[in-house]
Amino acid sequence: MTPSSFAGLELLDTPVLIVRTDGSLDYVNPASENLLALGRRELLRHQLTGLFQSSAALKQALDTAFKNNVSFIEHDLELKLLHNEQPLHVALSITPIDNDGSRALVELRPLDQQLKIANEERLLLQQQANRELIRNLAHEIKNPLGGIRGAAQLLEHELGERDDLKEYTEVIKEEALRLQSLVDRLLAPHRRHVSSEINIHEVLERVRSIVLAEYPQGLIIWRDYDISLPTLVADKEQLIQVVLNITRNAIQAMKGKGEIILRTRVARQVTLARKRYTLALKLQIIDNGPGIPEEIRDHIFYPLVTGRAEGTGLGLTLAQAFVHQHGGSIEFESRPGCTCFTVMLPLGT
Repeated sequence: MTPSSFAGLELLDTPVLIVRTDGSLDYVNPASENLLALGRRELLRHQLTGLFQSSAALKQALDTAFKNNVSFIEHDLELKLLHNEQPLHVALSITPIDNDGSRALVELRPLDQQLKIANEERLLLQQQANRELIRNLAHEIKNPLGGIRGAAQLLEHELGERDDLKEYTEVIKEEALRLQSLVDRLLAPHRRHVSSEINIHEVLERVRSIVLAEYPQGLIIWRDYDISLPTLVADKEQLIQVVLNITRNAIQAMKGKGEIILRTRVARQVTLARKRYTLALKLQIIDNGPGIPEEIRDHIFYPLVTGRAEGTGLGLTLAQAFVHQHGGSIEFESRPGCTCFTVMLPLGT
């Protein structure tokens, strides 16, 4: 059988394999290649059970399905690849597909993938609620701010030459201006989305030049670009803001001294916002700082959550909002000495 015989399975993000009664493989889809970390040609040279260190439970499941010509389901099966000590926890499903019971369709759905999908849906709902709350709150704050600044200016005028009191009106005006700036940033995600064809590396180079100008001493930014990436249809200014916010957070966490890697790669057969894409851009921003504090990791994208006393907690909230407007996803992994933010954006439709 050729891959074209199972064209419908090629698009699935669930690892699917076709196995014969002797354990040999007839077909594997791209998601299986990703899960098992081997190419199609190499996988088809093996028996299914031969891909794992200990496969007694898998062999028994296959024997049961083939012997009785019935479907078999295992909700939590631990498997270890021959070339990787890290165990895979999968939900196993075996379904005979031929009348004579000679072949079966095997699904190996990673449990962490199911959790990830559920978590993404939860985050989307949470972000929608946050966005509506922020929008309403920002409008409520914005209206009286103009009145406060106007009153402070009138009071300053009435004080005349009383320089000893003018410093207080200056404080009122400056703080009102600061709040106005904060409100504008809260409302920023709601501005019109302006898309055009862009080169992601132009975005990264712009950010790189900005932050190196801001932190000329002790900061190194490495480029790790895949220059074969196609152009991206996106809002250039929003993507600059996304990368800039993440990068500045990393630099501030490292107190202006450390190393950052800007990395681009292509990802294949990716599901983003419940839509399947053949190609996606994988953008990673990696730093060697102290890591994100454990106590805020679950809420890092929420507004006003920050690990710095002087921070506003809006940088990552805005970054997430802009990425989601592009139909993409943003997530992170962090430990002391390495924090990696991964932004996935669709390429094409």
